[in-house]
Amino acid sequence: MPVPTFVDAATLKSWLSDKSEIALFDVRENGQYGEGHLFFAVPLPYSRFELDLPMLVPNLAVRLVLCDGGDGVAERAAKRAQDLGYRNVHILRGGAPAWRQAGYTLYAGVNVPSKTFGELVEHERHTPRLSAQDLEAMREAGENFVIVDGRPFAEYRKMNIPGGVCCPNGELVLHIQDIAPDPATKIVVNCAGRTRSIIGAQTLIDFGVPNPVYALENGTQGWFLAGFELEHGASRRYPDAVDSADLDKLRTRARALATKFDVPFITAKQAHAWAIDDPRTTYFLDVRTEEEHAATPAPIFRHAPGGQLIQATDQWVGVKGARLVLMDDELVRAPVVAAWLRQLGHEAYVLAEDILERAERSRPNPKVWVQLADPGAEDRRGDWTVRSLTPKELASALSAGTAQVIDLRPSTDFRKGHIPQATWSIRPRVVAAAERGKTIVLLYDDAFVAGLAAIELQEAGFRDLCNLTGGFKAWRAAGLPVAATPDHPPDAECIDFLFFTHGRHDGDAAAARQYLAWETSLLGQLDAQERGVFSISRPS
Repeated sequence: MPVPTFVDAATLKSWLSDKSEIALFDVRENGQYGEGHLFFAVPLPYSRFELDLPMLVPNLAVRLVLCDGGDGVAERAAKRAQDLGYRNVHILRGGAPAWRQAGYTLYAGVNVPSKTFGELVEHERHTPRLSAQDLEAMREAGENFVIVDGRPFAEYRKMNIPGGVCCPNGELVLHIQDIAPDPATKIVVNCAGRTRSIIGAQTLIDFGVPNPVYALENGTQGWFLAGFELEHGASRRYPDAVDSADLDKLRTRARALATKFDVPFITAKQAHAWAIDDPRTTYFLDVRTEEEHAATPAPIFRHAPGGQLIQATDQWVGVKGARLVLMDDELVRAPVVAAWLRQLGHEAYVLAEDILERAERSRPNPKVWVQLADPGAEDRRGDWTVRSLTPKELASALSAGTAQVIDLRPSTDFRKGHIPQATWSIRPRVVAAAERGKTIVLLYDDAFVAGLAAIELQEAGFRDLCNLTGGFKAWRAAGLPVAATPDHPPDAECIDFLFFTHGRHDGDAAAARQYLAWETSLLGQLDAQERGVFSISRPS
């Protein structure tokens, strides 16, 4: 097996423009990534590396580049990638700090290409917008308007503009006629901040709805900062069904929009060929709702709701330069989403036929200690043991000083409540946190993430690994002591948590202002290479 090679920042910068496929991953934890990363880097925390890599990179031959904080985690991740069968693995020498030292920009936040794209769309297309004060004035004047919230329903229910109707961006073109049947009704699209407001409004404009359409500037955060109250727990949403008499017209308009943005339509035969024996990377994405996908799953297609796919493409697509094949049930949503993805710089196609015939695509199989998922299981691998302790047994072992609890739950959960003697840790640091000569008891929410941490410990020579039967809930239910430490671990150690975005939806005005300032500043940070990936234009 070839040894992973190190590349310098200048070489990687050139690779990102050479038109060949490349998968660039930042393997630091979410909090570290969000503080500053390469523009094209996809987040893939080492704590979840083998779990998420096969979904993000289905092609074992793709050029894979890993970036860290210059601390050696990328080298560990490279070994894991090779164990999974990836055979073209590289490491950015010096990680993110070296990238900055070479004179290149590191970007704060998450979903940066998609967020930047939204700002660029508003700048280039002059998407109409209203401020929160404008909207409230329209309300007071009794104007004919409707507020459409372009976020997923769960996000909408947390907080929304009073009176708003939930219709995620991916569903807008299907249902807007039912939400606003009167062409004189003004449509105001909002999200939590800016991107989905802009993209949702511009989608309706490009689709040719006759209504006046506006994006609500700064979304729910702008509404809150203007001093207006938000609504919580609302349940208004778009209708489930579409009148079959309207579908043909919608389909024609979607096809026309796709043609204007050069979106190709392909047959099931072509998609099948790409899935089975093509050397290039192809993602098969179902842009329907979660309910539709669950009711009639499409073989080899992964669920990726259309609005969110535009808003956070890097959650589904890990290879720059890959092909994306989109599907829906009616050939309305997929063409519209593909048109946006084309402008985002992706080679997007639409499946023009019925759901693809069953075909299986081979994928790497992560080597995970799934035994940890069963709290009652005992299993031996080599000369070490995975076994369970009851809360009472653990309390006794802690009292005797023979056990150490390593809490792998999110750091914010640990702060709220944990076993008093527990140590918080995460996979990249778990070996350093473990004490030799003691039984190591792993406490976790996600058994697979814990399994990856257990591999680290096993390879470092720890043999006596346990879990707690029933987890932290069982400890608490047993009436055993619980400690809360709001400031421990300290912020600097909470590498799994992005404080950058924390508090903006919880009444923290300063956090909301900081976030909005970050979004609007993205365009000014772009260099020519980063700007060049986007293709924003008016439909011809």
